[in-house]
Amino acid sequence: MTDHTDIPALMQNIGARAKGAAAELAFAPAPAKQQALEAAADAVWARRAEIIEANGKDLEFGRNKGLSDAMMDRLMLDEARIQGIVDGLRAVAAQDDPVGQTMEEWDRPTGLHIKRVRTPLGVVGVIYESRPNVTADAGALCLKAGNAVILRGGSESFHSSGAIHACLVEGLKAAGLPEDAIQLIPTRDRAAVSEMLTMTDHIDVIVPRGGKGLVGLVQREARVPVFAHLEGIVHIYIDKAADPIKALSIVLNAKTRRTGICGAAECLLIHRDVVDTIGQGLIKALLDAGVEVRAGEVLQAIEGTTQATDGDWGKEYLDSIIAAKVVEDLDAAIAHIRSFSSDHTDCIITEDDAAADRFFERVDSAIVMRNASTQFADGGEFGMGAEIGIATGKMHARGPVGATQLTSFKYVVVGDGTIRS
Repeated sequence: MTDHTDIPALMQNIGARAKGAAAELAFAPAPAKQQALEAAADAVWARRAEIIEANGKDLEFGRNKGLSDAMMDRLMLDEARIQGIVDGLRAVAAQDDPVGQTMEEWDRPTGLHIKRVRTPLGVVGVIYESRPNVTADAGALCLKAGNAVILRGGSESFHSSGAIHACLVEGLKAAGLPEDAIQLIPTRDRAAVSEMLTMTDHIDVIVPRGGKGLVGLVQREARVPVFAHLEGIVHIYIDKAADPIKALSIVLNAKTRRTGICGAAECLLIHRDVVDTIGQGLIKALLDAGVEVRAGEVLQAIEGTTQATDGDWGKEYLDSIIAAKVVEDLDAAIAHIRSFSSDHTDCIITEDDAAADRFFERVDSAIVMRNASTQFADGGEFGMGAEIGIATGKMHARGPVGATQLTSFKYVVVGDGTIRS
């Protein structure tokens, strides 16, 4: 194996091997990919004690590094979360194989028959922080879509990711697929990330999954195309026609279920007509749940809130903090979201169909929701089995990136001695 201290040589070696594996995976039979993922799921469960032991080393590293409680929560694996990893692998395995699917087909007056057919992207590079389950999710989705993948996990999840990766390789072996199809960079050296961003000869797309610092670095410096979201600045708007019981349960779940994920609510907007009937109760419930509420002018009168500053609008807290303000009406809420949203996920709570339709038409985020917790902004919850990330751009994938979104397409054109006049 290439010397791990010679990062450029290491990465070139990994890239070349991934490129070779991708060429084989492009026509790998669907049953073989399914077998590989099912065998990987079996291996993860069989080796769960080993994975939890490896995770213990990572948790100690994270504590010594001073990670926040939310980041430690992202890092932690227990038997229930490992069961989630197993379930995710099995769900992706059971999905229809996207490779070779006909997207559309038509005949031309010239006699040509044309089909647009799904094909793999090639080699996907995934750069992620903390969450070791991404190792399994990204590996599974890329394999299902016929792509080779190069995984660069965060330094915090180094041991956990390594243990999970070993299970994925075990699955590839069991199915007779190239082991180089799923590779994990075997070093914490950050120079490996810089190398990945410029490997245009070997990597077809980069997917960064992590905090603003990581994603911003990738978007600034990558020469390889990127699927990414920079931040999850998620808004919930309480319309004047909101159901108060739905509003209470949704807002509490969206903010407090897991504060450190990108679908957690970060800003609450309340129509002025329901401040007294719904808004005050919502704010008090958040405060009672231990959430720090940074309130705009009207809501500052509620005891226990703190005064919001200009910097609180458009901020991703990833913590038990929420910004809250009163807006004049639906259009004012939409204007606020347009100004401060990160185009990730935004939600309206309303029983008014016309208001919901207007919100959906005018809020151009990757995910728009009505009367549902924003914590559902997740590929697994969308039925994709898992996701490699949430993309907020518009050029290829958008929203949760599952196996289908990790494909491109080609045109298959068939004639019968057909020539052009």
